[in-house]
Amino acid sequence: MSDQHSRPKFRWHIIVFLAPAVLVYTAVMIYPLFNTLRLSLFTEVDQERVFVGLQNFKTLFGETVWSNQFWNALGNNFWFFIIHMLVQNPIGVALAAILSHPKLRFASFYRSAIFIPTILSFVIVGFAWKLILSPIWGIAPGMLDAVGLKSLYAPWLGKEAYALTTLSLVSVWQFVGIPMMLIYAALLSIPDEILEAAEVEGITGLSAFWKIKLPLILPSIGIISILTFVANFNAFDLIYAAQGALAGPDYSTDILGTFMYRTFFGFQLQLGDPHMGSTIASAMFAIILVGVCLYLFGIQSRMRRYQF
Repeated sequence: MSDQHSRPKFRWHIIVFLAPAVLVYTAVMIYPLFNTLRLSLFTEVDQERVFVGLQNFKTLFGETVWSNQFWNALGNNFWFFIIHMLVQNPIGVALAAILSHPKLRFASFYRSAIFIPTILSFVIVGFAWKLILSPIWGIAPGMLDAVGLKSLYAPWLGKEAYALTTLSLVSVWQFVGIPMMLIYAALLSIPDEILEAAEVEGITGLSAFWKIKLPLILPSIGIISILTFVANFNAFDLIYAAQGALAGPDYSTDILGTFMYRTFFGFQLQLGDPHMGSTIASAMFAIILVGVCLYLFGIQSRMRRYQF
């Protein structure tokens, strides 16, 4: 009798409450993921699905027609990510540091104004900036002319050398509010006792930020970095809205998302191939998985050494 009373009862209510969320997540995330991996192992011959193992991956990486497009899209994706890492996240950290200053007036208004573009639709942002930067009916030439800088204007979205960088900066403008808010929350969570002790030692202003605050928010910066990596290697909407499925000019803005879309669903005279499209999607998943694992088992473990 004592064993029965001491043995903890199984909490069935936990399963009851978790079951709906698990079922929905499985239906919209887990099942599509494994189905995509499964499709990448098949091909269609005479309207019949045939198992080919890793042959689709050999085609993707081995045949020039496919490999050239894949490596071009992958290189563009890395450039897209690098710009976000070097521009978006540092600006987000700087804005958070400025807006967290206790003597700054209208800080909540500034936070809201900076964060508003984040909730806008990709389609709205893509078409709006395409109109703004248009050399025919855009307002960018006139605005630069008003400040005497019209000579700097160029059809940035129409030049291969500038199109991807321009769209990357548009994406930075839209999403800089996310790292700003995350770092802002991390700065507010720093105990006042630490900052007061630093003031006693004469560490104030920028010195306090570099020596005290920055080491304490390194874990948050690491999380923002990996979120940026995942988001940029899943990017699709902005490129598609601004440059279309062909990601012009001459595929200079083509990333893995647009490459996978054209391959899977087809575009214009190109027929869709769900099996090769799934192969590209599986490669994207592998790249993201490797990046996340490197962060979790490499970078994050080192960041813990700097925590107080």
